[in-house]
Amino acid sequence: MGTAVVIDNISKIYQNNRGVKNLSLEINDGEIFGFLGPNGAGKTTAMKIMVGLMRPDGGDVKINGFSVLSDYENAMKRVGCIIESVTPFAYLTAYENMKLRARYYAGADDARIDTCLAEAGILKYKREKVKNYSLGMKQRIGLALAMLSNPKILILDEPLNGLDVEGMVEMRNLILRLSRENKTTFFISSHLIHDIELTCDKIGLLYDGRLLSVDSTENILKNYSSLENYYLSEVEPSVNS
Repeated sequence: MGTAVVIDNISKIYQNNRGVKNLSLEINDGEIFGFLGPNGAGKTTAMKIMVGLMRPDGGDVKINGFSVLSDYENAMKRVGCIIESVTPFAYLTAYENMKLRARYYAGADDARIDTCLAEAGILKYKREKVKNYSLGMKQRIGLALAMLSNPKILILDEPLNGLDVEGMVEMRNLILRLSRENKTTFFISSHLIHDIELTCDKIGLLYDGRLLSVDSTENILKNYSSLENYYLSEVEPSVNS
């Protein structure tokens, strides 16, 4: 099994002393990695650095063997992402937004657009303007846009945000299917413990900018009754220190 993502000792400290500190991680091909931590832990900062939206104070990220800092185009060639909020053009329809994005990718024709919209669960709303979409539907079009280039790696910041229960189940099933059938690698951040537990192969706990632990979901659930108990046992020493 190859390595899809290598995060090598990245740091980014803001003036308020928050951010990420000496973060190192490896994610294997086809793995679903869950980045779990409370709001403000540094998850989004780390993911912005991963996709080149922010430059670290130190360290590097390699995706498929290419440095995001020194070989950005090759590093991001097979990557799709949603970082923070999804911001398609509100005055355009879902289809029009997809068509605009498709200009950047060879082979992203109307059939591919429809496939992505269908997988995200919004094909029947493709002619509706995005301004009329709910928060959950905007998350879905964000995922459809991220999948358009048929990426091998999807980096998703809080992808379940705003989805109802049915939408969460559909999103989880889609992630599991893409991982199983297409060997797509996922790097997912969330503060929703239950969904991380049901979706991810491996879990990293981030708290106050530091990686507390990384383990497989299987190992965690062998030793703890739930991911929530594991999370609390790992985080409480940091809270009380």
